[in-house]
Amino acid sequence: MNIVAFGASYSRTSINRQWAEYVARQIPGATAVRVLDLNDYDLPVYTVEREQEFGIPESVGRFIAELQNADVVVASFAEYNGSYTAGFKNLFDWASRHTLKMFEAKPTVLLSAAPGPRGGLTVLQSAVERFPRHGAEVVGSMALPRFKETFHPEHGLTDEALRAELDGLLAQFAAAVAAPRQA
Repeated sequence: MNIVAFGASYSRTSINRQWAEYVARQIPGATAVRVLDLNDYDLPVYTVEREQEFGIPESVGRFIAELQNADVVVASFAEYNGSYTAGFKNLFDWASRHTLKMFEAKPTVLLSAAPGPRGGLTVLQSAVERFPRHGAEVVGSMALPRFKETFHPEHGLTDEALRAELDGLLAQFAAAVAAPRQA
C-alpha cells in the first residue's frame, strides 16, 4: 500500500509533517510512504484572473499526480486562527481547479497537531467536513494536543491515552479498508 503523507503547512520545521509521517508509517500494510514537502509547490495566490491569464501552474499538476499515485492519503493540518494555513488553502484552491475530486475516493486519514491543548481541533473538524466534497473517503481523524510534551521525534507518542487513541484510529482504518467498497 503506497501512502502519501503531508503536513498542510509550508513551515520547514512543520510539526504536522512530522505527525503525518509518523502516523503514515504506523498504518498496517504500508509498503511505501512518500512524505511531501509543500515548499515543493510554491504558487502565486489564486485568483480567477491569474488562472485565466496564465493557466494552472505545473506544480499543481505535480501535487495532484502525487495524490493520484497513492493508495492512501494522510494529511495533518496546522491551525492558524482556527483555519487552514494560508499557504495550504492556496494550494487547495489551485488543486480544486485542476481536479475537483482530487482524492478520488481514496482512504484518507486526517490529523492535526498543535502546541496547545486542543491540538488544532477546529481546523481538523473543518477538514473532516470539507474533504469528502473533494473525493476523500475519510476513514479516521485525530488531533494531537501539546505536541512538544506528547510526541518525541524518535519514540513517537509519549502519552499513553493518546497512544491508545492512535491505536483505535489505526484499527478503524484497517477495518475500513478491509470492508468491501460500495460501487
